[in-house]
Amino acid sequence: MSAPRLGFCCKFVPESRNAADARRMNTTTVTMTYLARLEPKAAYDKIASVVSHNLDAITRQIEHVAARPALERLHRLSSDLLPGYTHPSCRRFYEDPDLRDLIERKLASAGQNARVHGVRLSMHPSQFCVIASANSSAVTNGVAEFEYHADVMRHLGYGEGWHPDGAHINIHGGAKAVGAEGVREGLRRLSETARNLITIENDEVSFGLDDLLPLADVVPLVLDLHHHWIKTEGEYIEPDDPRIRVILASWRGVRPLSHVSVSREPLLAEHDIHALPDYGMLIRAGIKPRDLRGHSDLMWNLAVNDLVARHLRWTDFEVEAKLKNVASEGLARHVTGFLPMAG
Repeated sequence: MSAPRLGFCCKFVPESRNAADARRMNTTTVTMTYLARLEPKAAYDKIASVVSHNLDAITRQIEHVAARPALERLHRLSSDLLPGYTHPSCRRFYEDPDLRDLIERKLASAGQNARVHGVRLSMHPSQFCVIASANSSAVTNGVAEFEYHADVMRHLGYGEGWHPDGAHINIHGGAKAVGAEGVREGLRRLSETARNLITIENDEVSFGLDDLLPLADVVPLVLDLHHHWIKTEGEYIEPDDPRIRVILASWRGVRPLSHVSVSREPLLAEHDIHALPDYGMLIRAGIKPRDLRGHSDLMWNLAVNDLVARHLRWTDFEVEAKLKNVASEGLARHVTGFLPMAG
């Protein structure tokens, strides 16, 4: 299995906290409401300007990640890369030959740079992108949104084969009411490219890890350690847990990817950073479960970081902390001592 990697999600936080640097390195968006107030030419110009900026921004993000140590060459791209891509009012804009050429050229170059430097890429549509729901319109919209992400991945050069170079598009399971069979039906509605890129993670409300295990034969499972801790009211899953073997098998030879985060610092201000947070104790102290779900700024708990180091034997990690690359770099420094093979 390939060497471990970890990385940050979507947004780059400059060390200088300089606003101009932040704008240059990060994507932006435009609302459909704003575009609707413009004449068609002005609306197209606005979309084209935002898309051009966003393509340059993700190019810079990938260049930044490519220059980091090998352990940190993993990155989740922002979903707002191409605003309004699935919206009827914007369809004609994205059919424009000049805009399509710009998108295809820039994404192809960015994807090639990622592959040359061993940067693993992913995307994660919002929680409203579901392929399993009792609401047929929600599924139709969810499938369209997912196919947009698949288009981006295809233009990046990840449109052929099973999760090429570890690339993937991750979603939550959707509505628990439709069960695992509802997810299977949703998978059948996706294009082949989309089915070859999709992964599903456990969450705190609908599909916990144990609920997803029956789907391991059709879709790779993403283990979210924080969601699992919340859903199970305090369980920390270890690498020797038999469920890990099921997750591994679901990826069919591709190195798995997992998520990690910690509850917010102010909630656990007096907590020993060398001890794993005790869910039951925190609830008895008056903290509400919904508050524990929030992500911290940094990976402040060293015991959780040690757990990540143990899991890096078999999986990569996306760090879902609010300070993005600052948090992932801190975690990388911590786990490097446990990983002599990391570069």
